[in-house]
Order: sequence, then structure tokens, then C-alpha cells
Amino acid sequence: MSDLESLALSVPSSTVVSEEPAFRASLTLGHVLSGIGADYDPAIRLEDVHVIRHTFKPSDPDALRGPEDLTQERVLAYTREQDVPPRFPAHPPRYWVILIADGGRRSRLWGTYENYGEVETASSKNYRCFDLRPTEFLAPLNDRLVIEWDNPRSWHRNAGSATGARMPVLEIADRDKVPFPGFDGVLLPYHQLQDMVDDPRYGDWRIALSEVQGIYLITDSTNGKQYVGKADGAERILGRWTSYARDGHGGNVALRELANQSAAGEATKMKSDHARHFVFSLLRVFGPSTPSSEVNAAEAHYKAALMTRQYGLNRN
Repeated sequence: MSDLESLALSVPSSTVVSEEPAFRASLTLGHVLSGIGADYDPAIRLEDVHVIRHTFKPSDPDALRGPEDLTQERVLAYTREQDVPPRFPAHPPRYWVILIADGGRRSRLWGTYENYGEVETASSKNYRCFDLRPTEFLAPLNDRLVIEWDNPRSWHRNAGSATGARMPVLEIADRDKVPFPGFDGVLLPYHQLQDMVDDPRYGDWRIALSEVQGIYLITDSTNGKQYVGKADGAERILGRWTSYARDGHGGNVALRELANQSAAGEATKMKSDHARHFVFSLLRVFGPSTPSSEVNAAEAHYKAALMTRQYGLNRN
């Protein structure tokens, strides 16, 4: 680990670069890239890095529409297709650093891809498609590093350029642990559910949800339709919800139908796109030794009470 990376990993969440120009220039994106890149063999130079800034476009189904789209699958699909020259370099560098607009000129590091070249068979006269693969370069700073993007109208640049190297670092935040709110307080949008099953910050959530059986509710926030489900036996709530995080339907008939419809559409072809507006909550939890018959009875009660067979997404 380089000295610069060690510094970056130890800076507290309250660290924000002052607005004084003299101080702002003391730590730039160029410094971070050069310092961490020096630890690689061969070293990753600024000229080897292209910096791309994505912004949310809620009305564009082919773009990143909101935070729920910041999955590896969607960001990769959106990033790998680029304009033909001169709007995008004819020979882009090996490493692509992806930033997400974070209000005004603030831009937060999302992750980094390694470019293995153009996939000519997937390219067209209007755009080129690249073989991009996730890399660990800058990974310790993902979601933590915030820089100031000097010109929002310019969405990409080479890190070796004068403007690319000088962009000031505004913040290097700690990845704070997310406290578990209690079973009655669980309310997870789908993109947060995906974080919960993998992100170390949600460790307390996974411990709690791995210990209980229960009845859960999935609500489609676009139309209010609901699905009542259960997690019993050894699967527990965490195991059941992990299945949803992976594919958006967890094997449920009606939700799988939505997934198939989404995948067949021309505008959106992601296997979990139908789930982007889902919200997960808990209706009732049971201890690990509760008989399945009691869990089944509770599930039937909530389906009847919420009328999810008649008006929702339950098929049985």
C-alpha cells in the first residue's frame, strides 16, 4: 500500500477540503491516481487512466436513471457503449475511472474498469462497444472519494491532461456502519437490498435477518401492487432476500413474469430491471424454532388481509 493510499484510508469522514484555493490544490485527483498507481508493476500512469462522470437521467430508459441503477450490471452496460470519435477517444486508455455526479460539481468515485479493447462485432456506426472488466484499482476509495469536476458539460477526460490531473479532492469519507433499525423499522428499496446482502457496512442487518423466519412484503412503488412472501425453516429472511437481490424475483411466479417482460423489452434488458422500484419490509418475524405451520398460517392471513391474491402479485 502506498503512502498516499494509507493517507486516504485513514482520513476521517469529517475531512472536507477547505474552499481556500491554496489548500484545495494540496490534494488532487492526479495525486491520488499517481500515488496508488505507483504500487502496480508496471506502474499505472496518469496517461493510462480515463476519467468518466455519469449523471442520472430519470427519463432516459437507456441511461442511469437513479441510485437504484448503480449496480455492476447496469453501470457496465451503460459505460461499455461509447460514441465514435471525436466525441470519445479513438484509442481510450487501459483504466476507466467512473465517477457519479453527487450534486453541483461534486463527483463521487463509483469504481474502475480495465479496458480490454473494442468488441468490433458488438459495435456499430453510431457507437463502439468495449470489453470492460471490474478492477481493484482504487477499490478502497469507492463511494468515499469525492472530487470537484470543474466543467459538468464535459463528461470525460484523460487523467494525464492538465484539467484531469488538477481536479481537487473535496472529501475522503469513512464507510460508516449502517445500524440495524429493528425488525419493525426495516424498509429497503431494491438497490439498498442489494447492498445489504454484500456490503460490510450492513453486517448487523445480516446477523439479525439470518436468525429469524418471517413474513415479508414487497411493494412496487410505481403502482402499489404488493407481494406477501415467507421465509421459513433454515432459509430465514436473509437467505430468502439474498435470492431477490440476485435476480429480482426469487423464483416467484408473478415476479418472474415481470422479469421476463422486462428482459424482452427493447429499452431495458437487465434481468433485474423490473425490480428497481421494489421496496422490502417485514410484516412479522418468528424465532428459528417456530413450526412451519404457524408461519404458513401467518402468510395466509396477510395475503387475505392485504388482498394480494385479488389485487396484488400473489398467485396462490
